[in-house]
Amino acid sequence: MKTLFSLSIVILLAACSTPPKPEVTEGADEAANEKAFVSKMQQHLDAVSNKDLATLESTLSPDGKMQLILPSSEIMHTAKEFVDYHRAWFQDTTWSFETKILNTEIGDKVGMAITEIVYREPERDGKPYFNRMIVSYDLKKMADEWYIIKDHASSIEKSTDKTD
Repeated sequence: MKTLFSLSIVILLAACSTPPKPEVTEGADEAANEKAFVSKMQQHLDAVSNKDLATLESTLSPDGKMQLILPSSEIMHTAKEFVDYHRAWFQDTTWSFETKILNTEIGDKVGMAITEIVYREPERDGKPYFNRMIVSYDLKKMADEWYIIKDHASSIEKSTDKTD
């Protein structure tokens, strides 16, 4: 009886004790995920600024899906169309591209970034030209790597805008 009583006490104590909590790494995982996301986004922006087609292509989804939405243009739906567009654009080496990431929203598998981009040409129709844009990017995580899957540009202000 004494043994049964002792065993009951041991079982009761074991049932009431709180198991040790697993080590919390969620914050660290979130920080690493955000860092990887922003790094890929900046790599993509730098590739455009530097007219680096190989690096630019490496930031795109390996499944070939990529949407490029530009003002006054039909949507391009593939990474190949995106790369071909940039290959032609990069032939002109006189323009510059200033970028700034304004904000991000990053999940486990998808995220978006809003950027401000100022595109400049030293001369267009005899005058310096600029186009200040807001560009949104969607990224998707595949095999633990972030990739650009959408680029949607909206012009905010151009040097050619009428100021009447």
